[in-house]
Formats: sequence, C-alpha cells, structure tokens
Amino acid sequence: MTNLKKISIDGIEVEVDGAMTIIQAAEAAGIEVPRFCYHERLSIAGNCRMCLVEVVGGPPKPAASCAMQVRDLRPGPNGEAPVVKTKSPMVKKAREGVMEFLLINHPLDCPICDQGGECDLQDQAMAYGVDFSRYREPKRASEDLNLGPLVETKMTRCISCTRCVRFTTEVAGITQMGQTGRGEDAEITSYLNATLDSNLQGNIIDLCPVGALTSKPYAFTARPWELTKTETIDVMDALGSNIRVDTKGREVMRILPRNHDGVNEEWISDKTRFVWDGLRRQRLDVPYVRENGKLRKATWGEALTMAAAAMKGKKVAALVGDLAPVEAVFSLKTLVEGLGGKIECRTDGARLPVGNRSAYVGTAAIEDIDSAKMIQLIGTNPRVEAPVLNARIRKAWANGAVIGLVGEAVDLTYDYTHVGTDRAALEKLSSQVISDETKAKPTLVIVGQGAINEADGEAVLAHAMKLAENSNSKLLILHTAASRVGAMDLGAVTEGGLAMAVEGAQVIYNLGADEVEISRDGANAPFVIYQGSHGDRGANRADIILPGAAWTEENGLFVNTEGRPQLALRAGFAPGEAKENWAILRALSAELGATLPWDSLAGLRAALVKAHPVLGRPVKAMAKATFRNVIKDFYLTNPVARASSVMAELSAMAKARATAPMAAE
Repeated sequence: MTNLKKISIDGIEVEVDGAMTIIQAAEAAGIEVPRFCYHERLSIAGNCRMCLVEVVGGPPKPAASCAMQVRDLRPGPNGEAPVVKTKSPMVKKAREGVMEFLLINHPLDCPICDQGGECDLQDQAMAYGVDFSRYREPKRASEDLNLGPLVETKMTRCISCTRCVRFTTEVAGITQMGQTGRGEDAEITSYLNATLDSNLQGNIIDLCPVGALTSKPYAFTARPWELTKTETIDVMDALGSNIRVDTKGREVMRILPRNHDGVNEEWISDKTRFVWDGLRRQRLDVPYVRENGKLRKATWGEALTMAAAAMKGKKVAALVGDLAPVEAVFSLKTLVEGLGGKIECRTDGARLPVGNRSAYVGTAAIEDIDSAKMIQLIGTNPRVEAPVLNARIRKAWANGAVIGLVGEAVDLTYDYTHVGTDRAALEKLSSQVISDETKAKPTLVIVGQGAINEADGEAVLAHAMKLAENSNSKLLILHTAASRVGAMDLGAVTEGGLAMAVEGAQVIYNLGADEVEISRDGANAPFVIYQGSHGDRGANRADIILPGAAWTEENGLFVNTEGRPQLALRAGFAPGEAKENWAILRALSAELGATLPWDSLAGLRAALVKAHPVLGRPVKAMAKATFRNVIKDFYLTNPVARASSVMAELSAMAKARATAPMAAE
C-alpha cells in the first residue's frame, strides 16, 4: 500500500509521502517558505508562525506549514489534490503580522550586530517587515547568559524559536538549556546559569536565526562580505567533516560546517570550529638547525643541505604525524624507502593489520549508523574521539537502537548496556550464540583505537571481527588521526610497528608526529629532522626543523575513518618561509641525488593514484587488561589545538568540571 499523496502548492502539483509536512512538500516543489523555528534536523516546535500558508477548503485562517502533515489535508469536492497557497493576500498579511510581533521588542542593533549580513530575521524583514512601528510602549529587555568562552549571548534579540534548546537536548544530548516563564516573561536560559558542557555547543550559533547567539572568539573581527570562503575538510579528528574556512587576507577568521549527509550532516565539533586561532600561534616560519645544543635560524638551502648530509649513508626511519596529507606521506615513503629506510604511521602503537583494508577501515559507512538497530562499541569514547559521530549514534538510539559498550564507563549522552571493561568481556561477547532474529537486524560494531593500541591489539581486533561475523554486523574502525587511513592505504607501515621502525635508526625523519617522544639521551640518540607547522614537541626535539604548511594552507588528500577520500583545499598561504609539505620533500630528494619523479602536485597525484587505485594473520591471545580510551583531553590532541588559547581555556574548564565537588556544593 502506497503512502504517497498528491498536493497542489501555488499551482504546482507534486506527489509526496503523506507523512511529510506542508513545508517539506513545498521544498519538494521548489517553493521557499520562510521560517525561524523549523529546522529539518530538529523536532517541530511550531512556535514562530512565520511559515503560515493558506489551505484552500480548510479553516478560514492560515495554517502553520511546519506542523501540518500532507495526509491531514482534505481533498477537493471531486477528489482533487488538496490546494495550498503560499503567496495569497491572506498569507502575506499573516506573515507581515507575525513579523511585526517579532520586531516589537527586537533592538535596533543591525549596524553593530555580529550576525549582520547572515541574519534570517534581517533577510525576512526585507520581504515582510513594515517601514514603521505601531508599538509605543517600552521595549522588553533580557539579561545575557554566560554560556562559556564559545557562545556570545545577546538575549534581548531572542525571538524564542527554541532551536538552541532543541539542538542541545536532542542532538548534543545535554539538558542545560530551556525556556522559563510565559508570554512576555518567557526567556531562554541555562539551568542554574551553568555554562554548556558539550563538544557540539558551537552549532547553536549557526542555528540561531537572529543575533542572540554569536561566536565569542570571532565577534567583531570581520563582516561576512569581507571574507574569502574556501570549502575544505576538517582534520581535528578522523571523521573528515566537511567545513568552510573563511579568511581575511592571510588569516583564518572562522570555520563553519558544510552539509554532507554521508559524513557530518551539518554539524561540527567545537574543536573544529574554534581551533583557528591555533593557526596563528607558535608557527614555524623559517628553517632552524641545532648548533651547540641550541636552535638557530637558517636558510632553506642550508637546512636542506644539512638534512641531506645527515641522511646519506645512514639508517633512516620516518614517522608520519596525525595531520599529514596523503601526498606528503607518499612523497616521504618513496624517498625514505628509496634510501633503504623504514616508515611508520601507527605512532600510537595501534595494531592495525597491513594490507587488509577491511580490518583497518571496516565494512561499514558512517551512514549505516542511522539505520542500525544494535550498535556495539569496543574500547572507545566517541563523545570525545568523534563528537559528531557520537551525535549520530545518539540519533540512532533515539530511534530505538540498542547500544552496548565494552570499555571505560563514560557519559555518552545516551543510555547503553555496559557489557564490561576488559578483554574477557569482549571474548565472552564474541563467543556467544547470536539468535537469527538478532542477525536479521541491521547491526554495527565500532572499534576504537583504545582497544587495539596495546600489545594484544591484533587479538582484540580479531575478536571484534569475529563478533561482527557472528552477528552479521558491519564493522567500523573509529580512528582518531586524520592521516591514519590514507597512510595505511599507502602501506606506510613497518612489520612490528613503531618499535621495529625506529630500532637502530641513526636518523629519524619526523613528519609532524608530535605525539611521539623520541629519546635524546645517550650516545646512540638519533638525529631528528622535523617537518611540521608548529613549534610543538617534535620541533623541540629536532636537530633540523623544516617549516611546513598547515592543512588550511595547502591542497591535500585525506581519507576519513570509513575510507572515504576527500580533498582539502588551500584557504590561505603559510606564514614566512614555510612551504607545502610535498614540495619540501621534493626539494630534499634533489639534494640527496634521488629526485622524486614529479615536479607538480598534479604529477604527484597521478603517480599516487597509479600506485594506489583505492585513492581515485594468525589470531594471537588477548591479555587480561581493561580497555582504556585513547583521548584524555579532547581539546589538546594536536599542535594546532595546543597552540589555541580558546582550546586551552576549554581544557581548563573541562578539568574543573571533572573535579569532584566539595560536600557543601
């Protein structure tokens, strides 16, 4: 039995699902209906009344199109499709009345409001506003909220659309925002004036249709029409969220989400959104060489000559950092292996199998979470490892999915069954008999890096794969490093892992691996060449520093946690004398007399895709140990984040919240 219904909107007849609302049917017909409170990813509130339409043959008053379903409309007298008008005189007058009410208490701050140029209220007032106000009484004012260092509030501008309340409750999974009072005393507030405890709170800035919620770090630094907008990819986690980087001159001013239903929908984490100030601080902008124990500035020619001299005839090992693009990894791998050296990308010790893509990427797509009825998490805390993916798991839970967790018991913003914390719990889970009824349901097993970065990681992964096979589930490996899957696709690994790669190495070429400690003690301490963008741990240990571009400053390929290749585009230029990462390695290869066979990014990509078209073992015993989540501080996981003052403030606030309160509190 079909559920499709015909409906005529402004003379355009469309056939849509009867469960769709009139506003959704209008979008299907290509007709725009103004709205403030309605958002397709949030529940329906129906309280702004801006989306009023006329239903012919219905009650003699306009209807809220966001709250009325197509199947509830009456057909014509002879069975004709229901008729809806969105541009009739009744509708125009009703919307103008709604706009007049919305503007009664709204302050006249457009010239100084940070939302100016991107404000839904401003845009719709042009179409439905009047040129004068009939309101003569004093305007109402509201006190501003302190939501923390990210979201600036001007609550007098609030029109009570409740988008922020619905987002924080439904998507972010926190219950700290709500509405109190009635009538003109109604106002949005936070519970006990608490700051928001969520890694997704910045999304309410995008959702707010007026200037009540704006970005505190970005406020009053630029207007939208001054900015150059570049569509690119995020690297703060391995999800590969689609983002837009807005620059003014050479500086990144803000980062916003782009819609991609298969990856991040239209949300991004707070680290992604606010990390941009870290692109300005602690940057490496000139080469350095170490003399007499101290680093001094050098020219590119001098630094490259010294690096080549240090590498010639020596045992070389290369380490791949978390933020390196595929092109740079491919260049480094080709160069180092040409010298007889080794390369390793699993710098956190993850026991990811070489050459088995289904084991280090999995068999599931991120979108499979939406339809899953059972999800088993193993050794992961997705709330900090991939907050946007965690919101997707929460959405599946809200739709009836059952969640299980093997690992540390943490607050994931949704209910789950805690199966256990150790390997024994996983072994018991993987060996139990699964009913045919359960096998028939769409199920998912998600394995985190905390489960596989110990010595028995291969055995843990084998049991997780066995569980997925027994339950007819799809498998998703949740990575934490943006560069990891791409580097694994290239085979940038050494049999035996990190220890075998650096064992006996006389020279270590460090490509932005700032999470690795390299020994500097003893006569056999290796010579370290560091190539990266920030003066972080890797640069502190280096004997030669080659300044590279950050991910917003060069074109690069990244492969996300589900194995999807995505292109990051350059939004600005690297500071000072810093160069693109692939170009540095190409110049170094010439100094070594082993010139890489490409002299452009296009040539490099052609060789890359030709060698790895996917980019265009015995089970060991498990140890008796509990699973530990890999990320301890969500806000300080890479050099860009550690250079950000906003991230430092958020980290300090998170630690303070985690401290047990005193009894008197």
